[in-house]
Amino acid sequence: MTANGTDPDKSGPADIRPAPETGPAEQPAQEGEPGIAALAAGYAEKAGLQRNKHGHVDILKSAGGIQGIAESILPGLVFLVAFTITRELALSLVAALAAAALFTVARLVQRRPLTQALAGIAGVAISAWLANTTGKAEDFYVLGFYTNAAYIAGLLLSIVLKWPIAGLLFGFVRNEGLEWRKDPERLRAYNIATWVVIGVLALRLVVQLPLYLQGEAGLAALATMRLIMGAPLYILGLWVAWLLSRPAGRGPAK
Repeated sequence: MTANGTDPDKSGPADIRPAPETGPAEQPAQEGEPGIAALAAGYAEKAGLQRNKHGHVDILKSAGGIQGIAESILPGLVFLVAFTITRELALSLVAALAAAALFTVARLVQRRPLTQALAGIAGVAISAWLANTTGKAEDFYVLGFYTNAAYIAGLLLSIVLKWPIAGLLFGFVRNEGLEWRKDPERLRAYNIATWVVIGVLALRLVVQLPLYLQGEAGLAALATMRLIMGAPLYILGLWVAWLLSRPAGRGPAK
């Protein structure tokens, strides 16, 4: 989970806004809320987290929807397939960039916000540059290690500072505002939820780094794990974090 509510292996925010929640649990942030509160409100709004008709977080939309997930998966998949068939690094990198560019064109045609697609193509471009510079195909995936490590550090810091990221996201989706920080049990629940996300990111590093260190011999397995442990694992982790952090005694809608 990133500062824009997306999977760190993805490169842009979801284009969904949180849906309002009704009921006695509503505690909207007060007007004029200064500093961190206002920042947190905007942070949660841009996260793309939304409740479905059953009262749960809509994890598919939170991951960017079908198109957003495709934008995060296909460029890497195209690169792997192209390199496996041709063994030509430059050609495979161009194919991956072309796949990312197609999503930008698609969003232009759909007149949808370009933020996610542009961030995605920028991420693919950086990955392509790294692989082309070193001449190692496996370096196409190395950027993900740095972003995962950076997010782990940020999430850990948020727990230490008693501003767990899960609370900033889920708290505003649930209309708790920042009131959850005054309740030790709610703070603890959001700490646990944030640890779940840290666990997802750490597991990626534990599994994928050894494959990366195998060089080209581990490329196929690395790419496969990147796909499996990308959006699917992120969605699962987000769902578990949501369930673990729901307020007690407020019914299944939380």
